[in-house]
Amino acid sequence: MFNNPFSMVVAIVLIIAVAKVLRAKYSDQRLQHLTAAALPNDGAENARLRDELRTLKERIVVLERLATDNHSAVSLDREIEQLRDR
Repeated sequence: MFNNPFSMVVAIVLIIAVAKVLRAKYSDQRLQHLTAAALPNDGAENARLRDELRTLKERIVVLERLATDNHSAVSLDREIEQLRDR
């Protein structure tokens, strides 16, 4: 079938090209499936995540303020207790 080296090289290149095309096709389909399953499409889920992010940002602001304020330990304890009661 492959009488000369040129036809053998062409066959190898052709096999490699077909394998790369098939691999790209099937890996793209699998990636699209995984991406669609991982991303929340639910509006309620997005709203919940936004609320959680807002809450975490507020907590960071409070923690930064507590870390940079020059209060006594008693005052700091009192302020932390007030925040817990919220």
